[in-house]
Amino acid sequence: MRDKTQTNSAGPGDRLIRAGVVVFFIGALATLVTVTPLFLGATPFPTYMYLLSMLMGVGFLLAGAGVLRSVTAGRRQARAAAAER
Repeated sequence: MRDKTQTNSAGPGDRLIRAGVVVFFIGALATLVTVTPLFLGATPFPTYMYLLSMLMGVGFLLAGAGVLRSVTAGRRQARAAAAER
């Protein structure tokens, strides 16, 4: 049987993974910006910049949730294909 999913279509969890990657890189950039004054001896940034650094963890969790969603959809599809046989 031929798979009906197109190669360019987004599967379940793909949007979560992409959003997680974007949020992670925003958090990584905020971390670099926040830590730089500490090495240069300048005045540190306000607290909200440190809170923006927490976006790295949020992005990691979003991407992880997308991977888990993709895995469960793949398992469901494999079970359905095995049941057809």
